Amino acid sequence: MRLVVLGLSLSSSWGNGHATTFRALLKAFAARGHEVLFLERDVPWYAGHRDLVDPDWCRLAFYDGVDGLAAWRQEIATADAVIVGSYVPDGIDVGRLVQRTAQGVTAFYDIDTPVTLAALVRGDCAYLSPALIPGYEVYLSFTGGPTLDLIERTYGSPTARALYCSVDPVLYASTGAAQRWDLSYLGTYSPDRQPTLDRLLLAVARALPERSFVVAGPQYPAGIDWPANVERIDHLPPSEHADFYSASRFTLNVTRADMIAAGWSPSVRLFEAAACGTPIVSDIWDGLGELFVPGREIVLAATTADVVAALDGDGTAIGTAARARVLAAHTAAHRAAELDACLTAARAAPARAAVA
Repeated sequence: MRLVVLGLSLSSSWGNGHATTFRALLKAFAARGHEVLFLERDVPWYAGHRDLVDPDWCRLAFYDGVDGLAAWRQEIATADAVIVGSYVPDGIDVGRLVQRTAQGVTAFYDIDTPVTLAALVRGDCAYLSPALIPGYEVYLSFTGGPTLDLIERTYGSPTARALYCSVDPVLYASTGAAQRWDLSYLGTYSPDRQPTLDRLLLAVARALPERSFVVAGPQYPAGIDWPANVERIDHLPPSEHADFYSASRFTLNVTRADMIAAGWSPSVRLFEAAACGTPIVSDIWDGLGELFVPGREIVLAATTADVVAALDGDGTAIGTAARARVLAAHTAAHRAAELDACLTAARAAPARAAVA
């Protein structure tokens, strides 16, 4: 099929998790024989940090504002399926244009489902409105579990399906890099994640001054009191992620508050680290045990003492088991097959008119 995707970014992984998610998924989707066009709003903060400009598995093009999509109206109209992603600038207007123009299946891919739903309740979601949801034939959600029923029952989505993030196992595997850190964390600063990072990494670093730690990611405020044994890396491009995880004896997974509340919301970093065979220490939320078996494929931690205890052990077997789980169920090829089946089923269903 011919697929058009309007997403936050494919070209830049700076300060967002969308780009790596789209790259893995769409590369695997194209490998199934499909044609993909990705349309990205040209914004200066990503233009200055692009780490993918000419993918060989899809067309990548940029547009200026909603009016700039006029040049792509024919492609949108004639595609077999069109997907609009969360956090797309002017996403409500983009969604209206897509629903009024596309003759094929229209879908919304929410890479931030709990954040989106919280914003809809407050009435301040900038990229999706309640009126748009019934007009998307498929609501693809980063969150599974009970949230899918809520999207259908409360917001009138014809079909809500989980489409979790995934990993490209060719790009994410152990590189044999020498271990540099006892515990690492990779993630953009987020105020609601910071208390957990303080408890599960910074406090651990203070308790274990002989151990080495690292936090990689942009936008951390200047006022954070970093212990002397915590290294800081401002931005780590995807090309360096596998080395980063391979150099980590353990790595930490920290989940945003809205996603903890919803459950069933795995981060892409979870699958990437596991694919590298790096044992993961994670905060705790509903649904995590359905993805990785606690104590065998992942270490769960609620307190500083939990992490200190984990670092006293050898996580090699846990990392090996986690990688096996990812290869069996969470690769980009698995997600592309799920997306293919979902869009194919929607194409066979009776067409629904846009309601926005």
